Amino acid sequence: MAKERFFLELTPPSELLRDAPHVVIIGGGFAGLKAAHALAGKTVRVTLIDRRNYNLFQPLLYQVASGLVSTSDVASPLRVMLGKSPNIQILMGEVTDIDPSAKAVVFDDRQLRYDHLIVAAGATSSYFGHDDWQAHATPMKSLSDANAIRHQVLSALEEAEHTSDPKRRQLLQSVVVVGGGPTGCELAASLNDLMRHTLERDFKQIDPHQSRVTLVDPGDRVLRAMDPELSKAAGDHLKRCGVELLLGGRVQAIEAGRLVVNTAGGEVTLEAGTICWTAGVCASPLGKLLAERTGCSLDRGGRVEVGPDFSIPGHPEIRVVGDLCSYSHTADGKPLPGMAGPAVQMGGWVAHDILAHLQNQPHGSFSFVDFGSMAVVGPLFAVANLRGLKVSGSFGWLLWGLAHLAFMPENENRLSLLTKWLWVIATRERSALVIQ
Repeated sequence: MAKERFFLELTPPSELLRDAPHVVIIGGGFAGLKAAHALAGKTVRVTLIDRRNYNLFQPLLYQVASGLVSTSDVASPLRVMLGKSPNIQILMGEVTDIDPSAKAVVFDDRQLRYDHLIVAAGATSSYFGHDDWQAHATPMKSLSDANAIRHQVLSALEEAEHTSDPKRRQLLQSVVVVGGGPTGCELAASLNDLMRHTLERDFKQIDPHQSRVTLVDPGDRVLRAMDPELSKAAGDHLKRCGVELLLGGRVQAIEAGRLVVNTAGGEVTLEAGTICWTAGVCASPLGKLLAERTGCSLDRGGRVEVGPDFSIPGHPEIRVVGDLCSYSHTADGKPLPGMAGPAVQMGGWVAHDILAHLQNQPHGSFSFVDFGSMAVVGPLFAVANLRGLKVSGSFGWLLWGLAHLAFMPENENRLSLLTKWLWVIATRERSALVIQ
């Protein structure tokens, strides 16, 4: 017999909101947070549900993994960010089911009713059918992932400092990063800088020149989504800094400390004390759940195919935004990428569209403004394509830094990040090298 589920009727934050429409937001990432901010102070009840009690600034996770910044620099408590809004309640937990007919989500074995539902549950790492690889190749999607990579790298260096076996030392000083997109390039560059320059100053028994960071990607160049000119600049800079590029290679097997790659020249075996995975993502399981409950369509990556207003067929009250949605109503018909920029614009537009609907007012159609793309590939070196303006080098890094500080949701984090970045530039010392 199925467990009985009771409706969870929360006390409204204000008596004035007792009969107000209830908007439930699943996910406190870029899209969900922007939607909540847009609804703050309006005559609607808002309940934001997330498995975590913080908003994570994912673009800087690699800096946590490489000891540049601490976890508190890239994570902000949701209650601090939204708690002052009189119409917003925050619940920590996981949505396990959605009942469109009852207009309710299942949360902690109880049902929470909604009038409008915004699903912004994001994405997780994909190992392309080889989930067993995750035990040996750490992904880069959460704070725990970033902390795990930092722990592995620093622990390996500590062991290398006192081992007398040169072969073992070489293994411990080696890192393999799978995936040549922005996250992979940024992680490889930062770990390479950590291992070569921090070793030289702080360790006495190991040779930093023996450190090895290898970036593996199946394509013919890194950053394939960017302009070929910028992609080449990034690849050339990575190689100049000492990062080895293994391009055109597809991973065939991953074991503890060992990775087998199939290339045009045959199989290549790489041995490393740390293996990181940034090669792919898949949509949140809530996408599949929505398809089962509503009959909506999913794309090959498990993302929900949505209408021009981000709703799903037959359920205008359900909107899907961020990494979980496949939005193809663009000029070229290509789905918007799963990045921070599109997610923020989606979340804000949907929130305003709901408000316009409640007030029986017209609302313009969604139009994505592409500000460009960028990636940092070393200290004071980044590549950026800003609406046709191609920049690389130190000026690219400056633009990258300003853009990330602008996207950072909390002023306190902006200040701490700026301070730590300036300190690293001046001293090359990293502030978060504690092994936990």
